[in-house]
Amino acid sequence: LRKTPAKVILIDRTNHHLFQPLLYQVATSELTTGQIATPIRNILRNQKNTTVIMGEVTGVDKDQKYVIVSDADRQNTPIAYDYLVLATGASHSYFGHNEFAEYAPGLKSLADAEAARNKILQALELAEAEEDPSRHRDLLTFILVGAGPTGVEMAAALAIFAKSTLKSDFRRIDPASARIVLVDMAPRVLPPFWESLSKAAKQRLEKLGVEVRLGHSVDLIDAEGVVIAGERIASKTVIWTAGVAPSPAGKWLNAETDRAGRVRIQKDLAVPGHPEIFVVGDTASLDQNGKPLPGLAQVAIQGGRYAGRLIHNRIVGNPPPPPFSYFDKGSMAVVGKGFAVLQSGKVRISGFVAWLAWAAVHLQFLATSSLRLSVFLQWVWTYLTGQRGDRLIVSQRAPEATKPALDTTVKATFVGK
Repeated sequence: LRKTPAKVILIDRTNHHLFQPLLYQVATSELTTGQIATPIRNILRNQKNTTVIMGEVTGVDKDQKYVIVSDADRQNTPIAYDYLVLATGASHSYFGHNEFAEYAPGLKSLADAEAARNKILQALELAEAEEDPSRHRDLLTFILVGAGPTGVEMAAALAIFAKSTLKSDFRRIDPASARIVLVDMAPRVLPPFWESLSKAAKQRLEKLGVEVRLGHSVDLIDAEGVVIAGERIASKTVIWTAGVAPSPAGKWLNAETDRAGRVRIQKDLAVPGHPEIFVVGDTASLDQNGKPLPGLAQVAIQGGRYAGRLIHNRIVGNPPPPPFSYFDKGSMAVVGKGFAVLQSGKVRISGFVAWLAWAAVHLQFLATSSLRLSVFLQWVWTYLTGQRGDRLIVSQRAPEATKPALDTTVKATFVGK
C-alpha cells in the first residue's frame, strides 16, 4: 500500500517487527534481541502515507467500522476504518492445561526468548553453586515440549550450547552432562515433513545427545519438572514449543470460526458479508484443494500481499486480482551446526547443503541490510569458534515478565480515502 493514495494506520502492541523463526537463537545465546527485531518506524520511515500507533486492539465494531484500541495512557479509543486487515498472529496453546504456562514458558516474543535464556543460564548457575552433586542432575535437565521446527531447532541449539560452548566455563559441574529431553505425542519429529527427513532430523538430534521421546503426551508440569506417561522427570527448566492458538479476532468480529478458533474467510481473504474486512495469517482459516492452509509465515506473507493488492485496486479503480492461491515454496528446519532438512516440491535434502540454503533464506527475511550483515557475521564467528555472544541473565522488573503473556498482538492496517 506504499503507493496507494490512502491513509494507512498500522497498530501493534509492540514497537518492533520480530522475525520469530530465530527466537530460539536468542534463547540459546547465539543472537541478541536487537539482531532479530527492528523498530517498525525504522522500516516504514520512507512510507509517508503510513502512521504507526503502538497500542492493543481489544475489539472491532464491524457495523460502525471502527476498532477499539488501548495503550498505556488511553483505554477503549475508537479508530475508524474504511478497510481493515487483521494479521493478529497466534499465541501459545497449552491444549486445555493453561496451568502449565507458569512452569513452561513458550517462545513467541522477545520477552519469551529472554525469559527462556534466563531460565537456562540460571539453572547452570544454580547447579554450579549447589554443593550437593545429587542435585546437579535435576538442575542440568532441560525439557522441551513439542517436536515441531521450533522444538527441534531449540533442542539442537541447546545441546551444542551446553556440551560445546560452555564446556570450559564451570568448575563444579560439567555442562556436557546436561540432559536435554524433547517430548511430543506425535510418532515422529517434524510431522509436516517427509518421513525420510523426519528420520534424518531425529538421528541428528540423537547424535547431538538429545533424548527424543515420541508418542507420549505430557501429563503434568509443575515446579519440580514433568510427568510423561506416568514417569516423573525432575527439571527446573521446561520450555513449551508445542501448539498455537489464534488471536481472539473471531470473537471481535462475531464471525464463523473453525474448531481451532480461526476466522473462516472467503477466497479473497475477506470475512463473509464484510468485503472491507480481511483476515490473514494464523488467525485465518481457508481451504485450498480440500485442505486447510497451514499456519506458516509464507502463508501470512502471501496473504498480506494479496490483501494489500486487492485494496489498492479497489481504491484506484482497477479490476480485482484473481482469488487468492497459496504457493508452497517448501519448508526447512536447522538441526544444529551445519545440518538442516529441506523439502520443496519433489526436492528433499538434508545435511550441509540444506543448512546453507536455510541460512540464506533466513538472512533474506531479516528486515534490514544491517541486520543481515550482523547476523551473518555472528553466525560465521559462532561456526568457526563455537563461541556465543549474549549470555547475560537479565533481571525482570515485574514478576509476571517471566510468564508467557497471552499474545494478542495486533498488526492491522486501516485504510481510509
